[in-house]
Amino acid sequence: MDPFDNDRQVPSFWRRPAGMAVATAALIAGFYLLREHWGHVLGYWPYLLLLACPLMHLMHGHGHGGHARRRPESERTSQGRG
Repeated sequence: MDPFDNDRQVPSFWRRPAGMAVATAALIAGFYLLREHWGHVLGYWPYLLLLACPLMHLMHGHGHGGHARRRPESERTSQGRG
């Protein structure tokens, strides 16, 4: 038994040939779908842009510390007085 066999990782689905074929087919289908219905998409573009704002807040709202790392009020006031 080769000692390096345990270190090999199975590639993710998207790295396998079947995953790449699915991704390529999805991109082609999406292109043709968008091309045929561009007029409809263009009419809803402002609403889709406004919908993206809350979705971005939901997905990225916990980054950069968030509200969990705030100091209690007692610590903030006691440090200000010297």
